[in-house]
Amino acid sequence: MTIGDPTAFSPAPTNSGLTRRSLLKGGLGLVGAAGLVMPGTTAYAAMEAANNLVITSYRLTPPGWPAGRRLTITAIADLHAGGPNMGLARVRQVVDAGNALGSDLTVVLGDYFATHRFVTEVVPNAAWAEELARLRAPLGVYTILGNHDWWYDIAGVRKALGAVHLPVMENDAVLLGEPGRRFWLAGIGDQLAYWLGPSRFRGVDDLPGTLKRVSTDDPVILLVHEPDIFTQVPERVSLTIAGHTHGGQIRIPFVPPTWAPSAYGARFAYGHVVEDGRHLIVSGGLGTSKVPLRLGVPPEIVHITLG
Repeated sequence: MTIGDPTAFSPAPTNSGLTRRSLLKGGLGLVGAAGLVMPGTTAYAAMEAANNLVITSYRLTPPGWPAGRRLTITAIADLHAGGPNMGLARVRQVVDAGNALGSDLTVVLGDYFATHRFVTEVVPNAAWAEELARLRAPLGVYTILGNHDWWYDIAGVRKALGAVHLPVMENDAVLLGEPGRRFWLAGIGDQLAYWLGPSRFRGVDDLPGTLKRVSTDDPVILLVHEPDIFTQVPERVSLTIAGHTHGGQIRIPFVPPTWAPSAYGARFAYGHVVEDGRHLIVSGGLGTSKVPLRLGVPPEIVHITLG
């Protein structure tokens, strides 16, 4: 894995209008009582969330993917559009950076708008969708939905994506590419769609039903929002791509993520995971949850080269 220049797409810092005290107080639920984000680093964490943007590149030939069949994928995860760290200008910058990679395929992995209580700039659904509609890739741009989309405004997100003709994959699969170089792109519904109570959810995901739509021997790439379902993904899938975790969002070196929204803790928190020959890439995402802070996990766009 190689990480691109963290300043390559950095805009000028902006004044968020938030105080360090309010962010630290609001972030205790994210970083824990140990207070990993101390007052001296909170301002830095706010700037990292709002101003850094890295390209994280992976090159691999996973099982089931033909050697020498090159495919490039840009993955944009967890936009969480809304200021102070993901205002409309920042969303535009993300789209420009994604297009600059010139990938064969672009995928957007859900959680489109900010829901934390520190939002300083509301980005309407129509606005972030219009920006995402500028994404270009020869094999297309495909989206899935995330848990925040379901919990806070699923109808609005569906409407916004539909208005700009961005296809939403929910327990569906599509065959892409030219004859002799085809592959299946599959996407499942969200695994946490309905909140039933503390740590209890009902998903709308149907992994077996989705894979039944795969009707040829061509390789399969699977899009999921939450990585937890990776334990159920069969060998038939060459690569699973996920978001959701934000890479932990607040991390200090050599310490596992304090906050990883997964039943498996830090197991699927970030990066390239290989288990029993199966491959998963988890993006650290772009936006933030609970507080507009990132520490040790800068906002990233993932660029994958297969074959």
